[in-house]
Amino acid sequence: MLTNEELKAEIRKMCGEKDAIILAHYYTIGDIQDIADFVGDSLALARKAAETDARMMVMCGVHFMAETCKLLSPEKTVLCPDLNAGCSLADSCKAEDLKKFKDEHPGYQVISYVNTTAAVKALTDVVVTSGNAKKVVDQLPQDAKLIFGPDYNLGNYINEVTGRQMLLWQGGCHVHERFSVEKIVELKKQYPDAVVMAHLECKGPVLALADVKGSTADMLRVARENRATQYIVATEAGILHELKRSCPDKEFIPVPPEVPLGEADGTAACGCNECQYMKMNTLQKVYDCLKNESPAIEIDPEIAKKAVKPIERMLALS
Repeated sequence: MLTNEELKAEIRKMCGEKDAIILAHYYTIGDIQDIADFVGDSLALARKAAETDARMMVMCGVHFMAETCKLLSPEKTVLCPDLNAGCSLADSCKAEDLKKFKDEHPGYQVISYVNTTAAVKALTDVVVTSGNAKKVVDQLPQDAKLIFGPDYNLGNYINEVTGRQMLLWQGGCHVHERFSVEKIVELKKQYPDAVVMAHLECKGPVLALADVKGSTADMLRVARENRATQYIVATEAGILHELKRSCPDKEFIPVPPEVPLGEADGTAACGCNECQYMKMNTLQKVYDCLKNESPAIEIDPEIAKKAVKPIERMLALS
């Protein structure tokens, strides 16, 4: 049984031998972020990987992120350390359900959050991220009939800041749904000078308490540029690793879940919000998938052909 340090060394060695790169989402464990070639948000990672000459990539995140990598790099081998690493948000919008909803609303364009499967993207007119959703929506005609999914909270926020009345899919992220107003109010009393940062997947009342509302990339930028030394963070706790690495002289306080994780879903209570799917990525699984070059992501060619178009449209608009 190899130690963590031995696994890290072997993984980096294999990357050199196999012309492979490691991509790690901000929500994965620190050990994986430390060995990654690139750390970031899902779409940014897929775009970065597509720009490299690497033959193979290991996407340490969740399944839809590996699919997005494959969509943008169809000629490359895309590995996923654990195919069971799903996403509650992506799972909240099945392709067959979206198709039925589209059929019930003729004349509507579909805006899909990047946190969706390739099959859902194939039914989509334009994809957005939490960082560019407002910019993309602002460029669509004012009289356009729009469906936004699957994240209700993000869609609701975009409706508020743009004055739109998009039809919202009733989906959500189980991690960001856990944050409560009460917990943040308690922390604000404890840390009165702290900047409150909340991801746009959080509920409206939580966002109302935030000084910074945005994506994980927005939070990192603010922490690096702002003079404040304390930050209350309402997003998945994995981001704390990069925040602390980037700003070692600042303090980051995670907002705990409304219900302790151990009580909510049987996992060990950690005092902060964690995504159990992201944490399914381990050094051992990264090592194994690189060694065996499996499991590899494959997407039906017809779905892939349709799914890449809304991503390309987003890139043209943002």
